[in-house]
Formats: sequence, structure tokens, C-alpha cells
Amino acid sequence: MLSLNRRVLRIHRGYAHAPDRVLKAIVRFLSRRVPRALRRAAEHEFLHFPVEEHAPPRPRPCVRERARPGDVVLLHRLTSLHQRLNAEHFGGTLGEIPIRLSSRMRTRLGELAVEIRSGRPLDIAISRRHIARHAWSEVEHTMLHEMVHQWQAETGLRIDHGRTFRQKAREVGVLAAAKRTVSGEAGKRGSRCCLESEGEATA
Repeated sequence: MLSLNRRVLRIHRGYAHAPDRVLKAIVRFLSRRVPRALRRAAEHEFLHFPVEEHAPPRPRPCVRERARPGDVVLLHRLTSLHQRLNAEHFGGTLGEIPIRLSSRMRTRLGELAVEIRSGRPLDIAISRRHIARHAWSEVEHTMLHEMVHQWQAETGLRIDHGRTFRQKAREVGVLAAAKRTVSGEAGKRGSRCCLESEGEATA
């Protein structure tokens, strides 16, 4: 809903209609001197203001990557992987979720897309580059990382790399961090596992 980069504040136009308490919450959230707990409360305050009622988002075309030869087989393998990891590490409690391949990820290995308001998980994307350059065991690690985020979303937890993520990550056996270094044919390179929220912007 807002971002601050090099002292330039970008904010959803719907906040022009927000009451003073919401605007004050934005100021508290952006202040570095405010304690973390108060910043979290401020974030909750301004994110729950219904900006869409005052400035509906412009419709955007849904652009999907063109399928490539072998995608059907690969997506079936990834879906089967999700099902197996779900049974082994989550007791089969996670819901079925679409898996997609992304050619746009250059440094990211995978991501979970969620609805910005409800936090409902939409899909898991895995980088094509990641699959092509790294061992399948690394792809499994990435899938399990994103499934921990899916678990956060489905249990109503905050989706981040904080304490609950680290605890669950250690429990299922993945690196409890947002970034990890993976080995490929060209040697070691730093790559990121991260999540992405669907919407015009994220806080």
C-alpha cells in the first residue's frame, strides 16, 4: 500500500480519503524510532483501511507465460513433489495450490503469491533458471521453503521470515533464512527465496 525509497514516499491514492488515525498510523509505521510492536500495530491499522472503496484499482490484463515443451511433465513432477512434502512434513494439512514456472525470476528461486487483503495463498512459482541450473534436491528445498509460507498463510500467521517461520523451517528441515547459496554448474551463486503479495503495492 505504500513504499519509501530514497526519501520518496509512494502511497495508494485511496489514502487521500483516510481519517486522521489512519494517516497517523502511516507516519508511525514509517518512523524508524517507533518500537517494533507499535510499528506492527500501525501497519495493521493502515492496511485495514478500505482504499479500494475510494480508489478502485484499474483492471490489468492477466499475462501468463507461454508454455514450453516439457512444461506439462515438469509441472506434474512439481505438483507430485508438493503432495509428497505435504504428507511428510505437514500431515497433509496444506491445501492443493497451483504451481507455475517463471522465467522472470533472476535472483529468486521461488515465491508464494497471496491476496494482499485476505492473505489467501494463490500459487507457488518456481524459477525456470533454478530448475535448469541446480540439482533437484535444491528445487525440493525451495518448494518446502515456499510451503512453510503457505502454512503461515493458511494458519492465519504473518507471512514473513520471522520467528515462526524460522521455527517451522527448522522443524521441516530447510534453511531458516530468506536467502541461501546454491551450487550450480557454474559454481556457487547467491539466490533468494521470497514471497510476493498480489496487489498494487505491499508495505
